[in-house]
Amino acid sequence: MDGARIDYVELPSATAHELTRAFYAKAFGWKFTDYGPSYSATTNGTTDVGLQGDPTDALSAPLPVVRVDDLEAAFDAVSKAGGVIAKPIFSFPGGRRFHFIDPSGSELAVWSER
Repeated sequence: MDGARIDYVELPSATAHELTRAFYAKAFGWKFTDYGPSYSATTNGTTDVGLQGDPTDALSAPLPVVRVDDLEAAFDAVSKAGGVIAKPIFSFPGGRRFHFIDPSGSELAVWSER
């Protein structure tokens, strides 16, 4: 997949979403856009950060997110390479994505714009 790269990292913030958001704003001057009451994200860097405040969607570890041009082709490639699909393709504000588990047990997501 030419051009595929990690361009987003989602951090769990379900236990202290507002505190986490305020921390990064104060510590690094990051500006966040809210996408509902439990999700905020930076939108101006080469690698942006999302804060997942929904306890039903937040993982216990950071979620690296790979950007691709063709989501279906990436889904097929991940599956054929032995990745275990954790969440099939779904839509979210800004695009579509899926999650997979790599051979070492790490969960990643792959996304593309609509």
